[in-house]
Amino acid sequence: MRLSVVDLGVVAPDTSETQALADSVAFAQHVERLGYHRIWFAEHHASTMGASHHPELLIAAVGAQTTSIRVGSGAVLMNHYSPFKVAEMFKQLEAMYPGRVDLGMGRATAGPVLDLALQQNRQAPAQPDHPQQVAETVAWLTGGFPPEHPFASTTLLPSVPEVPHTWLLGSSPTGSNLAAGLGIGYTFAGFINPAGAAPALRHYREQFQPGATELAAPRAILAVNVTVGETPAEAARLVSSPKAYYARISRGDFATKVPAAGIAHAELTQAERDQPTSIVGGEWPRLVAGSPAQVRETLEQMVEESGADEVMVQNMIPDPTDRNRSHELLAEALGVAPLT
Repeated sequence: MRLSVVDLGVVAPDTSETQALADSVAFAQHVERLGYHRIWFAEHHASTMGASHHPELLIAAVGAQTTSIRVGSGAVLMNHYSPFKVAEMFKQLEAMYPGRVDLGMGRATAGPVLDLALQQNRQAPAQPDHPQQVAETVAWLTGGFPPEHPFASTTLLPSVPEVPHTWLLGSSPTGSNLAAGLGIGYTFAGFINPAGAAPALRHYREQFQPGATELAAPRAILAVNVTVGETPAEAARLVSSPKAYYARISRGDFATKVPAAGIAHAELTQAERDQPTSIVGGEWPRLVAGSPAQVRETLEQMVEESGADEVMVQNMIPDPTDRNRSHELLAEALGVAPLT
């Protein structure tokens, strides 16, 4: 099973964003040594929980500190930017790290205040057309504009033949149609919408049509929040951190950081502690956790049901040592070959 990771730049309690960003670079080097295929960075604006606000900055930093792992965005939020800006930026990153760059595109709201702050025109805020933005970005990268189009005469970095791999990230069924129709890769956020993951990924594979990119066949990633402990009890302790974080968010505490495992476990209700972290009655969990063998069994079932080519792990363990160990155990359990 091909294994990758998306990093949020989690800010550990009693530390700073400066430390979290340094930890992200060290984490990328660690998972590269373990044999992970790619690392993507999130775009979360004005977030207290995570320090990854602009993925292209971490892509550039990590690309310079690694040699083989693919680096990319999970995702650039296209509703805030011009397709030309995104395409040119990632073509430049491709020039810096040939054959290693992924452009993951998505959309999300940062709330009405930040959405407005991200707009250049405050008098008439943009009403972005997501399918059009994604299609235009792909056209900029591939030279896909028809001859009569006003953009057809402009070529981005013409001396750079390489093009970043393009992906659409989503958590609803509509994205699968767009990715399949454009002939680009598709990643589904199973940690947001567990029930929708398998149907959306299967639909994408069924509807895929080769387009202007290099992709001749569907390329599907299932993104899952995964916590692995040496034992089931240790995994239950570690997964208390994301459980408590989401519990705080549900109570309206949007400025919270991810709490340390000991504090998190103490503040969870028994019902929250008992939330399943494996597939129960055919229902996928929002958070996957367990011993290496338990997590392997869960992920293998998810891959079988969804037809995913790759699993991308999101992780919200705040302690860097525990986070690194979780990824070591997962790589060993899934037979990922470390770099030699």
